[in-house]
Amino acid sequence: MLVTEFHCHTNASKDSLTRPEDLVRAARKKGLDRLIITDHNSIAGAVAAQALDPELVIVGEEIMTTRGEILAAYVTEEIPAGLSPMETIQRLKGQGAFISVSHPFDEWRKGAWKESDLLEIIPYVDAIEVFNSRCMDPQFNVRAQAFAEKYNLPGTVGSDAHAIFELGKSVVLLDPFQSPDEMREGIRHAKYRMKLSPWWVHFVSTYAKHKKKLAVGV
Repeated sequence: MLVTEFHCHTNASKDSLTRPEDLVRAARKKGLDRLIITDHNSIAGAVAAQALDPELVIVGEEIMTTRGEILAAYVTEEIPAGLSPMETIQRLKGQGAFISVSHPFDEWRKGAWKESDLLEIIPYVDAIEVFNSRCMDPQFNVRAQAFAEKYNLPGTVGSDAHAIFELGKSVVLLDPFQSPDEMREGIRHAKYRMKLSPWWVHFVSTYAKHKKKLAVGV
């Protein structure tokens, strides 16, 4: 099975300092077979990384909609932030992308979803993220898993790595796939390896944000 990191970031995200080349090197060192890079509202870092290792890297994006965040793989055209969930989904479907939902019930993050909003989009998504290593309250992941089971939705898991040391904390084990359609076929039979990151990882992201703001101000 292919060991797949489904959710990670490069310095194309405002809250990460990880260079694409360093992320690719670390992924290979850690034994990851596929790396879906999902920067916030950007595919620049993923495209740069894919150029370095086309077999390893799949271009993805974590997109902030007006209701919550959507997590996509096999993105060919960048989707801007601030669109409605359905407009975002329609644009992703036009590209054939695989569509999941980031940490849907993590109330401590901006991208969390109200259950009523999530219910409106579940007929149109391929999966939801049932475990995110950066969820500091385990109940957020428990709730996501219960929601997926209730509505018969496949699950994705991800490290949500913003720094190298987080990469590979949580991975999806998938039968070999080469396209979003094959990923959709395999996701229901996926296996998972899951581990929470330490609580202080969010300070890493905060530091990255402030460092970038200071650099712009210089």
